[in-house]
Amino acid sequence: MLIHPWDQAARDEWRAFLDGVDFGQLVTAGHVDGYPVVVPTHFLYDGDATVLLHLARPNPLWRALEADPHVVLALTGDYAYVEAAWNANPGTDPTLGVPTSYYTGVQLLCRAEVVDDPDEKAAILARQLAHHEPPGSTRVTPSTDLESDRRQLPGIRGLRLHVEHVRAKMKYGGNKTPEHRADIAGHLAERAGPLDQQVRDRLLRRTPE
Repeated sequence: MLIHPWDQAARDEWRAFLDGVDFGQLVTAGHVDGYPVVVPTHFLYDGDATVLLHLARPNPLWRALEADPHVVLALTGDYAYVEAAWNANPGTDPTLGVPTSYYTGVQLLCRAEVVDDPDEKAAILARQLAHHEPPGSTRVTPSTDLESDRRQLPGIRGLRLHVEHVRAKMKYGGNKTPEHRADIAGHLAERAGPLDQQVRDRLLRRTPE
């Protein structure tokens, strides 16, 4: 991922972004049939340096991890298309403007640890359920003490992803003047597309006064 100096996200920015994201693409370094494995998945980030998740035992990811335990958890959010005329620099012909995309991209570079112990897998499930299930959920805490859980646990494998490095990019016109960025924010407010408000808010937060 190309990260220009003006698009570099500070640690507090990408940490705050991760607090609101729990679904991403897990990409392997090891290949299966000549290609990386890409798995869309929910996950739980512990706020420090570990990510927890589980996947079905037949998933091809396990074969890829046997070849290489390194993975990337790729996350994208707050994205919008910036129209060509909006992005044209002031004083230039807007009919010749070059469009762009605004977005947040965070990539967690990790070493994967496979978890097969039944009690440890149940503990991962318990933490994920505590995060994802709504308040008042009737689902009891997963445990090897429960017969139904004991039957189902062999069908999954757990994963602990140990975060070794973070690449974080927030591309919101950091190379534009504050005045131009304010104009783009106005266009986003007028268009009011599905994520335009979130993009506008982040654009304005990252614009110096």
